[in-house]
Amino acid sequence: MGFLDNLKRKGLLTGDQLKTRVAQFKSKDFAEASMATCALIAAADGRIDPSERQKTAAFIGSHDVLAAFDAGQLRDSFERYCGKLSSDYDFGKIEALQAVGKLRSKPDQARAVVQVGVLVGGADGDFDDDERRAVRDVCHAVGLDPAEFGV
Repeated sequence: MGFLDNLKRKGLLTGDQLKTRVAQFKSKDFAEASMATCALIAAADGRIDPSERQKTAAFIGSHDVLAAFDAGQLRDSFERYCGKLSSDYDFGKIEALQAVGKLRSKPDQARAVVQVGVLVGGADGDFDDDERRAVRDVCHAVGLDPAEFGV
């Protein structure tokens, strides 16, 4: 059984439930944290390949989990975080994790952001070690145990 299948079996990654939860969190902090997470996943290996950036942006614009938000604003936020990570990876990572960390006091939103990261990481069918490490970083930023998500 694959990693993503295992998460689905555990009830940690069900699209309809996550979509409903995300719609409830229609806030700027949640949207920013989600896009910072997506950028961290895209840059998980220390750089952002243009095709990875494009693939992630397409996922953001087309996945129904994020449909509660304006796609243009999400794309702009994602591109902003990607730009920061591309120009200075370490500083960009700190800034992205700070945006994610704003959800530390909101455990339901924090869990949903981690789940968005898992979805993005596994969107291409290969949730590699670098992407798992990025999701662990997101977990730590929001105060959640990565083991809860199998990472």
